[in-house]
Amino acid sequence: MKASLNFLTVGVLIALAACSTQEVKRDTPAPAAVVPPPAAQPDKTSASGQNPAMTLDKGGKKLHLVRIMDGLACKNTAQGAQGSFLIYAYPEDIERIKRERGDKVFAEFSDRIQAFSADVLQQAVNATNLDDNPFALGQDEAQEALAKDLSVNFQRAVAPAIAKFTQETTLTIDITPFTPSLQFYRQGCQAALSEPVAPETSVVKP
Repeated sequence: MKASLNFLTVGVLIALAACSTQEVKRDTPAPAAVVPPPAAQPDKTSASGQNPAMTLDKGGKKLHLVRIMDGLACKNTAQGAQGSFLIYAYPEDIERIKRERGDKVFAEFSDRIQAFSADVLQQAVNATNLDDNPFALGQDEAQEALAKDLSVNFQRAVAPAIAKFTQETTLTIDITPFTPSLQFYRQGCQAALSEPVAPETSVVKP
C-alpha cells in the first residue's frame, strides 16, 4: 500500500532557517551502514497533556520542534493508521548550515525528510498488528496498545534513516509520532487514503 505524508507548504526547515525562534507551523498530509544513535528523549517539562513537547534531548543536544506532519498509511484496503509526526532539529546546526550553504538547501532537506518519513510510516504500519485484540479490557486500552506498538515500530524504522540523513547533511534531527493523535482503521483505510486533504493552518506556539 502507499503512504500519504505530505506538506502543504514548501519546506520543513525553511521557516526555522529564516529565524530560529519562529513559531512552529503544522502541515497536513509528512544503503549506508550507519549505526542508529540512542533514542531521543522528549523534554517532559515542555509537554502538557495533548500538546507535544517543544524540545527534545538527543545526544546531549536540545532539539527544537520545527514542524508537524500529518500522515496516513494503509496496511491493506481495510486496515491502516494516521496521525501527526513531530520533526525536531538542532538550532545551532541550522544556523551553521544557513551561513555555510544558504537558505535554499533547506528545501532539499524538506523533500528528503518527507520521502523517507512516508517510507518509514509505511514500514511501521506494516509491522503493527492492527487486528482486534481479544484480551483488551476496552477500546481505550486497545487504542493505547496500538499507539505504543506503532510508535515503537516507527522509531525502530526511522532511526537508520535519520542517522543517514544527519551523516550526509550535518543537520541533527529527530522525528517522533505524537501518540495522542494516532488513529487506527480496521475498515475503509484505502478510501480514506484516496480522499483529498483539507488544508490546515493551526500553529503550535512555544
